[in-house]
Amino acid sequence: MTVNTEKVDGTCRIRIEGDMTIFNAADLKKDLLDNLHECSDFEMDMSQVNEIDTTGLQLLILAKRETAALNKSFRIMSYSPATMYVLELFNMKDYFLGP
Repeated sequence: MTVNTEKVDGTCRIRIEGDMTIFNAADLKKDLLDNLHECSDFEMDMSQVNEIDTTGLQLLILAKRETAALNKSFRIMSYSPATMYVLELFNMKDYFLGP
């Protein structure tokens, strides 16, 4: 898994490449939370995520919850078929992408 973060005008654009699974959850959690206080908005590019499990989904929920608690926005800008599959499987598509 690779996490690339670009900061532009207070917005963190986070691009995740590879797998979002239990095997790399600790590193991903650290990357996401480290950027929380530095940016006012978060945009996630998940178009290159090959695999996502329930741990990866929990990290997305954590990121969205924490940004909301800090009155910041959180958006998934693009997603892979694997990401969409998991969001639909757990009925979380509307929670992250809207109706």
